[in-house]
Amino acid sequence: MLTVHHLKVSQSERIIWLLEELELPYELRVYQRDPVTQFAPIELRSIHPIGSAPVLGDGKIVLAESGAIVEYIIARYGNGRLAASVTSSQYPDYLYWLHYANSSLMMQIGVYWIAQMAVGAGNTPLLSSLRERLDRHLQMVEDRLSQVNYFAGGEFTAADIMMHFPFGTMKAFYNVGLDNRPNIRAWLARISDRPGYQRAIKAAGHDRDPALDWGVTRSVF
Repeated sequence: MLTVHHLKVSQSERIIWLLEELELPYELRVYQRDPVTQFAPIELRSIHPIGSAPVLGDGKIVLAESGAIVEYIIARYGNGRLAASVTSSQYPDYLYWLHYANSSLMMQIGVYWIAQMAVGAGNTPLLSSLRERLDRHLQMVEDRLSQVNYFAGGEFTAADIMMHFPFGTMKAFYNVGLDNRPNIRAWLARISDRPGYQRAIKAAGHDRDPALDWGVTRSVF
């Protein structure tokens, strides 16, 4: 059985959600953040040397990085579900958004967030430039979702699971701002209404759906 090492309010929620969507059995091992640093507890280092979540166990295999874990589960256990076929016209978009979430987008959010904390209430040319870059990323996402219902095209895929974190769970740490992003908000409503998502949110330990903090309207889980 697959084992998910899950840190509450973290990217490991992606893995729980994927497994719930695929209806695959798994064991969930939950870890609490350090109350002072808010980082992962030191015991996670005994599972993987980096000591962060998620970590997936599959027999003797120990795999970290949420994007790698998502691809691994889909390739070995997905039976073609939640992925675009390599022969599909949607495959390039699926691949792009699957990897964009944790590379370009999360990097840009993280850089701006840290720079903002360093500057404080003030402003600098660097901070203005970083905000402009982040806004370009958000506008690209908004524009994509004005054309399609899901990132790979017409169907929900693992790319949507990967893209959820910057706008869903991440809001517990940093608010990127979606007041002028109606298409992103509508997408959040669509995906958060899925039974697999609702089961995952409960399993991950949320008392309420993170999407509701954006004013997203959906059925109560």
